[in-house]
Amino acid sequence: MMLKTLIAAAGVAAALAVPAIGQSAADPGGVWQDRWGTTFTFRLCGDGTQLCGTLNDIQGDSRTQENLAYVNQQVVKAEQTAPGTWEGQIALNGGNAKAIVELTGPDTIKLTGCQLLCSSIEYQRVS
Repeated sequence: MMLKTLIAAAGVAAALAVPAIGQSAADPGGVWQDRWGTTFTFRLCGDGTQLCGTLNDIQGDSRTQENLAYVNQQVVKAEQTAPGTWEGQIALNGGNAKAIVELTGPDTIKLTGCQLLCSSIEYQRVS
């Protein structure tokens, strides 16, 4: 009987923990920086489920004249497809590409851009 009670209590605790983690992880708002120093500001927009991203600064190999034109511009617009996941478009290299933005933790986000090939970059929340 004691074992069943412990198992039931653990199940309830796990069920309660999941929404709490999911809820805090579902907040993409803030400034995010990659390992090269490129920063984005993400915020919920539209009806509150869409995600908008503004490019604050661009560093590393992506710092081209073409991409510098996007600094201080909204470059990401995406629709929520699941909790903590948005899919839409990103302005990239003079055109648009498919974008997937995924919160991978409370302070980590993965941005995937796809033109002919897909590539992903991890960002850390800095504020």
